[in-house]
Amino acid sequence: MNTSLKMERRELELNSPQESPSLRHITRKEVLLKMFARLPEADQKLLEHGSYFIGINGGFCGLIANSFFRRILNVTEARFASSLPMAVLPFLTTAAVYHAAVTVPLLSGDLTCATCAMVRGGLIGSVIGGLYPIFLAIPINAGLAARYSSAPLPGKENMLHFWIKVSKPVFKKMSYAILLQAAFGIYLSSREYGIFMKMLQLTEPNSNPEELKD
Repeated sequence: MNTSLKMERRELELNSPQESPSLRHITRKEVLLKMFARLPEADQKLLEHGSYFIGINGGFCGLIANSFFRRILNVTEARFASSLPMAVLPFLTTAAVYHAAVTVPLLSGDLTCATCAMVRGGLIGSVIGGLYPIFLAIPINAGLAARYSSAPLPGKENMLHFWIKVSKPVFKKMSYAILLQAAFGIYLSSREYGIFMKMLQLTEPNSNPEELKD
């Protein structure tokens, strides 16, 4: 009897005109953050720093792609100057995009679909953490090849055909790394979604977990 009265009272509060959708969203975020603080330390660290792991993998992909292009174009100079941006930029970009597209929506209650979370993680891992470093390596090594004349570069009319030919073996060799990045992104997002579901089990007695998922 008391439980049904509490549920009816809660429904009246949610449907009342005084509580706007934005206010409910803010309240939901506050409740989720409180539940996040009650999670085990290992789960908190995974949600807080999980994006760094996929970012580190993106940095490694950048270094590998950079090495392939340097070999093809016979670039031997400026090893550190080309390796630094190829490690830092993919790391920062992949970590930031994953954090913004997966971790933050989970912690705010805006991402409540396991499949959606894993699709986002897989796409970010493969596209941002795998393909982006390869495309980033092209202009960097093209500039170095032109500066140090390590390889004959074509004119503007044949430029596209030249870079397609040069990039094909790199994409072929990097395909395994791209697949691994996609798999890792799916795994990481599924782990974080599992922690989100665990958070919902920490709901206070007077809260309804289904309301937090809406």
